[in-house]
Formats: sequence, C-alpha cells, structure tokens
Amino acid sequence: MSLITLTTDFGSVYPAAMKGVILSIDPQATIVDITHSVPHADIRAGAFALYSVVPYFPKGTVHIAVIDPGVGTSRNSIVISAGGHFFVGPDNGLMVPAASRLGDMGIYKITNFGLLGDISTTFHGRDVFARIGAYLSEGMPLEEVGEMTADYVHLDFGKVDVRDDFISGQVIYIDDFGNIITNIQASDAFKTFLIEEHVILFGNTMPFLQTYGYAEKEGLLALIGSHGFLEIAVNGSSAAKVLNIKCGDEVRIKKS
Repeated sequence: MSLITLTTDFGSVYPAAMKGVILSIDPQATIVDITHSVPHADIRAGAFALYSVVPYFPKGTVHIAVIDPGVGTSRNSIVISAGGHFFVGPDNGLMVPAASRLGDMGIYKITNFGLLGDISTTFHGRDVFARIGAYLSEGMPLEEVGEMTADYVHLDFGKVDVRDDFISGQVIYIDDFGNIITNIQASDAFKTFLIEEHVILFGNTMPFLQTYGYAEKEGLLALIGSHGFLEIAVNGSSAAKVLNIKCGDEVRIKKS
C-alpha cells in the first residue's frame, strides 16, 4: 500500500486537484490530509505542522508539502529522503525540520521535467509536487526524479533565549483550539520553570501545569503540549483570541 500525506495552505478547493492527479497515477494510494489550514504563506507554521506528525507515519510514506509564496519564480523544487520517508515540495525550508527529525537528509533537485505535463506558473502543488509524489509512491527511484544537491534552503524554528527568570521565543503555530504554540522546547522550559509555578506572559499571570483540565474553566495556563513545545492555552476557549496573538509574535515568559 502506498501512503501519501498532504500539507498545504490551500483551504478547501485546490487540494482536490492534487488528489485527482495522485490517484490518476497511483489509484491504490491512500491519501492523508495533515492540514490545508496553514495560515497563507506561513512557511514556518507549515513546517511545524509537518514536523509534529511525521514520526507517526510508517517508512515509505511520501509527504507532499506546499506552502509556496515563491511559486513560479526561480526557487527550486526538491525531494528530500530521510529515515525511509520522502518529502516533496518547494525549496523554501518548509520540509527541512520534519525531514531532519527523521535522520540524515538526501536532497534531490527535481530536474526530470519529462515526468510532468503542462506546468502552471501558479499551481506547482498540482502540476509538479503531486505528480512527483505519486511516482515516488509507486516506487520510482530518486535518481530518475532529479539530481542530488547539497544546496538547499535551511529553516528552523527560531532562536530561544533561556535565562534564570525568563525565556523568550516566538509563536510558531496556533492550532484549531486557539492554543498558542511557541518554539520553546520542553527541555528549555524546565530549565526555568517548575510544574505548578506561576508565570507571566503579556501581563497575565497563569500557572504552568501538566494539562488543560488542571486549570480553572476559562483560565489561562502554560503547559508542554504533546508536540514537546511550550504552549499557552485557555481551558475551554481560545488563548489566541483572549490574548490577541498570531504566528510570528515574540513571547517573553517570566517567573511570577
């Protein structure tokens, strides 16, 4: 069985065209939607979504990821091989955190345009990445897709500053519950805060707890999410709305 995942910022319509292309090439493919609700053109948020889920898929999975504000420009199209998985998408750093999480990466620039038909300047998700992903799911060797390269765009989740009494970082994702996910990993958070201590963020004092249900109803809390990063939440509501926070905002969390 071939398994293909899709991660895009396309919303509700355009992913269907990608699925049609995939199934025309590989009718037996199982397609899993990771998300199509990444904030438009937010490459780092898309990278986090992919990073959060790829370890739970089996080897041989093809991950097609398209958050691509540079579509139609001179940016490269690539395939990354890592840990027995394949990642197909634009060379803008989107796939690098997830791929590097799985192991050493092999990067291939897509150069075999004979595998493709007409290519729109605005929809490489359909015309390039869906096709290449489907061919890989059918067992096409990477060497037939393109040439190996050491030149690619790197991306990480940004700098974290850890001090004795505060940590500063960035918001990298807001999930469908309105939880504010930062780039502060658990290992860094526990250098500064202890469970059940109180912390201050944007002038709000809140407990640092193990899970949502330990907070008061509608109460703010900080916790380590299942993804391993520090997040800010509201028990039963949206922290992003309560605090008016968006992806990319700087965060500074202090001891109370």
